[in-house]
Amino acid sequence: MSDQPIIKIRDLSKTYKGNDEPAIKSISLDIFCNEIFGLLGPNGAGKTTAISILCGLFPPTQGKVTIDGWDIHSDLDKIKHIIGVVPQDLALYPTLSALENLTFFGNMYGLRGTLLRDRIHDCLKVFGLEKVAKNQITTYSGGMKRRVNLIAGLLHKPKVLFLDEPTVGIDVQSRIVILDYLNEINKLGTTIIYTSHYMEEAENLCSRVAIVDRGNIISLGNPKDLLGDHTEFKNLENIFLHLTGKDLRD
Repeated sequence: MSDQPIIKIRDLSKTYKGNDEPAIKSISLDIFCNEIFGLLGPNGAGKTTAISILCGLFPPTQGKVTIDGWDIHSDLDKIKHIIGVVPQDLALYPTLSALENLTFFGNMYGLRGTLLRDRIHDCLKVFGLEKVAKNQITTYSGGMKRRVNLIAGLLHKPKVLFLDEPTVGIDVQSRIVILDYLNEINKLGTTIIYTSHYMEEAENLCSRVAIVDRGNIISLGNPKDLLGDHTEFKNLENIFLHLTGKDLRD
């Protein structure tokens, strides 16, 4: 992990129309080059809102964000070329094959010809999908769909990759393949910002985590350091429950 921030967030807030309470409240944060940064929090804590703003999907109510020196307000077109986004909801066309979906998304990123074909082939092979590449997405299992969804966001080898619950609801084998690949591309220089409800996964994967609740960052640091600060707890999940409570969130 570099000591240079690739993402700078200053006084970031978002209040949705019709809501009195902000979804996120005056967040300031640096995310450094080549780290895997985890955004953790209960349902409705503000994780997806923060990711959506950083990806340029909608503007903040107030605050400033720069990614690799580019301003999210004025330089969004430039930012879109260096980021990849893997949303929680599957962003795939179900009646198209994996190959057709990935060709479409690759074209959106400006990839063409042999470069795109080779990139798709390499990714499908890594994720064990090359033999079913021409099958419709509707025939795929949940884990297979998640793998294609991930490939679609990283075909263009983004400098920064945003992942919103990339392993939710999938089998253990698919989860391991995805996490191993994320570690691999991170070692090659990709900065990853990642949300999850799986505390053990985040504890093992992330160089730093921010625990978010009710729009605020309530804890920030390396998982091992957080455990050192809370010696009464044996893992990150216990710390998470201590800080956010055990009440159900819908």
